[in-house]
Amino acid sequence: MSSEIKAVDICSEYCQSDEIIDFGALTETKVDFGPGSVSRLADHVKSLGGTKVLLVTDPGIAEAGHMEWVMMILTKGGIEVMPYLDVRENPTTDDVASCVDGVKGEGIDLIIGLGGGSSLDTAKGCNFILTNGGHMKDYWGSGKATDDMLPLIAIPTTAGTGSECQSYAIIADSETHVKMACGDKKAAARIAILDPELTLTQPANVTSHTGIDALSHAIETSVTTKRSDISYQYSKLSFDLLNESFETVLKDPKNIEARSKMLLGAAYAGTAIESSMLGAAHAAANPLTAQFGIIHGAAVGLMLPHVIKYNSDDPDTKKIYDDLYSEDLSRRVSELLAIADIPSTLSRYDVGKSNVSSLSKDASSQWTGTFNPRKVGEGDFADLYESAF
Repeated sequence: MSSEIKAVDICSEYCQSDEIIDFGALTETKVDFGPGSVSRLADHVKSLGGTKVLLVTDPGIAEAGHMEWVMMILTKGGIEVMPYLDVRENPTTDDVASCVDGVKGEGIDLIIGLGGGSSLDTAKGCNFILTNGGHMKDYWGSGKATDDMLPLIAIPTTAGTGSECQSYAIIADSETHVKMACGDKKAAARIAILDPELTLTQPANVTSHTGIDALSHAIETSVTTKRSDISYQYSKLSFDLLNESFETVLKDPKNIEARSKMLLGAAYAGTAIESSMLGAAHAAANPLTAQFGIIHGAAVGLMLPHVIKYNSDDPDTKKIYDDLYSEDLSRRVSELLAIADIPSTLSRYDVGKSNVSSLSKDASSQWTGTFNPRKVGEGDFADLYESAF
């Protein structure tokens, strides 16, 4: 695959709108896509006035060699780098505070998030506190940052959350474990670098779980109450790319074309989330992760077929599902879970039917559930969990 390949070369068979393909319709984030695109990082930093940057990443990314490579690009470009590599999965308010404490007063003028959604969310969370002070809970919701924020460059190394195209940071309260969506237009990445070569080192289980997460974003954003004609175009393009390439990357992990489709698909779904939010599958998944430590992608993938069936009782929603995928969508998700070797029942985890009550109560309080096309209350969540055994 040529390093000069563009998103339009990959997406034109699925979408005829260049504005949609080039991310111009719903986000102000500038996207630099293509194999080797990370080599342009120093130029991007300079274009935003950066001279001393905070690089937020995790130990796995450092071990894979990506952090060293990025630091070399930056230092060769005359840019000073302060690395923070203690990112943990599902970052908490304590994690953000740790990141802030390491760089406060150091004169950082730009932040780079390198890694999966946890790295990008930690970078955004740090940006809130560094520039606006206070605590993460002060920014729970949308538009609560009163001061300017530092420029952010997002470099995803997984095809999963699509956080690179969102203005929200998902940070869990360290005491209550509640996941807080903290959003502000100023928190969105100014530039997102989508380099599929950085995703080639993903372990198989990471590819599986992040891929299912991205697919769930495409499906849920397509039917939420906040969806629009434009956001649906992103959802549909995302689904088509992910549905076609997911099996390929599992069987042929070095296939750069399939990796490119996955990376773009995740970013398009992230763009849709920014406008349309998510639904009941994510509301049901979050308590499974918080209470039982089930990996997010596995939790949302497990619940998604049941939510699709529940939502399909609404004729308008069923029409959208049928447009998204002409065959049985819930069955297709179950097929992909099996191919990815991700359990599709709660009985495969340390979850008992005695836990349904607490799970349902937690799920019914999740923000994402409010955007589901069918109203879903505590009793409905109980039925969804029961069906997942």
